[in-house]
Amino acid sequence: MTLGPRAVVVHRHTELDELRARHGTRGHAAFYLAARGRDLAEVEERHALQRQALAAVSAAIPPDWRRGAVERADLSRFLFAPDDIVIVVGQDGLVANVAKYLRQQPVIGINPDPARNPGVLVPHPPAAVGQLLAAAVAASAQRHIEARTMVEAVTDDAQRLFALNEIYLGQPSHQTARYTLRLPEGQHERQASSGILVGTGTGATGWCRSAWLERHSDLPLPGPTQPALCWFIREAWPSPATAITLTEGFLTGTSALTVISESEGLVAFGDGIETDALTLSWGQQVTIHAAEHRLQLLR
Repeated sequence: MTLGPRAVVVHRHTELDELRARHGTRGHAAFYLAARGRDLAEVEERHALQRQALAAVSAAIPPDWRRGAVERADLSRFLFAPDDIVIVVGQDGLVANVAKYLRQQPVIGINPDPARNPGVLVPHPPAAVGQLLAAAVAASAQRHIEARTMVEAVTDDAQRLFALNEIYLGQPSHQTARYTLRLPEGQHERQASSGILVGTGTGATGWCRSAWLERHSDLPLPGPTQPALCWFIREAWPSPATAITLTEGFLTGTSALTVISESEGLVAFGDGIETDALTLSWGQQVTIHAAEHRLQLLR
């Protein structure tokens, strides 16, 4: 017998869930918020919208399909299957959190609270889930997939890390990192900085854009489906041993940025998930480039 598709619902604990876990009771949570000028009612409203969206998603999954569910904190331990259909219920950032663990599985982004979430990566309302699931299993020509570029870091001992927005490379404390930077054109430079950002077109609306705006850069930022990356050096510091001439750039196609660590304990992590990181020792090398696979976002 052929098994039906598996729908995997990805969510994260709401603020109310976290308040209850911390304070034990609704009353204590309400007192804690009131002392800080906030009202528990707004937190409960967002919680209710999330629960309603999850219920709508569950009801829309065909009864003969297999089901799975995973909370954001458990993503690194969850095993996604190649034929899964992933339904992300929450904020745009939750799509980035799960994307690094996927390999071409279609992703449906559900926005439970459009008044607060922009919906760039979660563009669909809960009521659309049934139609979207039907589209997800339809022939490729009958569904609209937006293939978003991802970024990959690979160490010289074959460790790999993926991200949808950006990869940060530096000290975990964001203090001074020392390394040699090598560009695909052959240029190289020893640097001391507070880290390196390498971002995609999706990430060019976030952390990388902040660096781009701060330095009034003329560098063109890539589009979300463009197979290109932008990179920025954060707060490079000149010294007799380090320089600051190579502080931003653009990577196209298969070109890569190479970094050779000159510090112990440098880390590379993606999309702000510091608990899932590569750790580099002195002399270790990492290359960062556009990943071969892309996030398959169902539109």
